[in-house]
Amino acid sequence: MSGRWNGLRKWHGLFLFAILIACLIVPGLDVRLNVVRYAVDAGLPNAVRLALVTDLHSCAYGEGQRELIDAIDAEAPDAILLCGDIYDDDAPDDNTNAFILGVCERYPVYYVTGNHEYRRGTPRFKEAMAFVKEHVTRLNDSAAQLTVGAAAVTIAGVNDPAAYTTKEIKLDGALVTYEEKLAHVAQAAEGSAFTVLLAHRPEHIDLYRKYGFDLILSGHTHGGQWRIPGLVNGLFAPNQGLFPAYAGGLYAFDDATLIVSRGLARETTRLPRFYNRPELVIVDLK
Repeated sequence: MSGRWNGLRKWHGLFLFAILIACLIVPGLDVRLNVVRYAVDAGLPNAVRLALVTDLHSCAYGEGQRELIDAIDAEAPDAILLCGDIYDDDAPDDNTNAFILGVCERYPVYYVTGNHEYRRGTPRFKEAMAFVKEHVTRLNDSAAQLTVGAAAVTIAGVNDPAAYTTKEIKLDGALVTYEEKLAHVAQAAEGSAFTVLLAHRPEHIDLYRKYGFDLILSGHTHGGQWRIPGLVNGLFAPNQGLFPAYAGGLYAFDDATLIVSRGLARETTRLPRFYNRPELVIVDLK
């Protein structure tokens, strides 16, 4: 009888342990869209609201991308900023194109490339960029002015470094180095009261600060893919490695602010997200 009781206690303990593990793991696999908001003091005469969309990787957010579009509409931004890897190099383009078509006629939309756009190969790259340029403003190492009320903000954009480190080097007339690109973009934005730089990769923050950009918006990291809230902000990010310094969130410096989106990729990723929900980022410039 004693042996049977001990056996039951053992199985009871294992059952409770399995439930505990499930309670820890299952919530971490939640990939529902999350809306994250940040406020940045820009010294503007009136507020400007920006919606940051990164790393969509052609993923689906409902029929016609309604889930993502409705989330943006609910925030009523003054502009939408697409900060790279909106297209994927393997997945079909239907979801990305549907998203662009769903927002382009109602909002100013600005687009910069990420590394995956260049990995598509020459024909698909050109096809995607032709679609982009037909419907939104592509910032091809350039800048544009966004005016909202009495506030004027310069939206600058730099192509991803992959523009000159892959076989697609000549597609964008790439300069020799990434720093030369940034210098060119900074010159285009010169004289602006407040400049927002769209740059896909956050790890080059020292260069962005060197050229005087006020606010840098990035993606690329996918939030470090796996997180332990309160302990580990991200496990691994491309080009940063283990425990990346800039996995996701707001990073304030004396002379600039960096905001890194955890991105929107979910079904096209090789590994599942863990305690790392895909996110739409809303930035309020005050």
